[in-house]
Amino acid sequence: MATTPLDDAKYISLRSYRRDGTPVDTPVWQAPLDGKLVVFTDGTSYKVKRIGRNPQVQVARCDMRGKVLGPFMDGTCEIVPLGSELERQAYRALNHKYGLVMRLGTVFATLFGRVKRRRVLCIALS
Repeated sequence: MATTPLDDAKYISLRSYRRDGTPVDTPVWQAPLDGKLVVFTDGTSYKVKRIGRNPQVQVARCDMRGKVLGPFMDGTCEIVPLGSELERQAYRALNHKYGLVMRLGTVFATLFGRVKRRRVLCIALS
């Protein structure tokens, strides 16, 4: 099974780019899946819009507040289609890695109607 240097990182800083090229860093949870990294986020967030325009990203190990703890690595990010097998696999990987905390977050997101807005991102490192 393929691995990445960030498989064991609890948080990664996902760097996406504005139209003018300015980088924007966001700390996110990630899980390894078939040599790639998968992330979930609010589908209405600006990072999803930025990635939709420009799939080139950088990722680095970070803490929960976004303080970068290692070098950035180049990658390409895709927005995973809703209801796809890849989306199901990504949620299984995230549930496996984050366990009860991920499941409780999903319960509360469902109660407050936010779970329907979630989107999965798949990052392939260069």
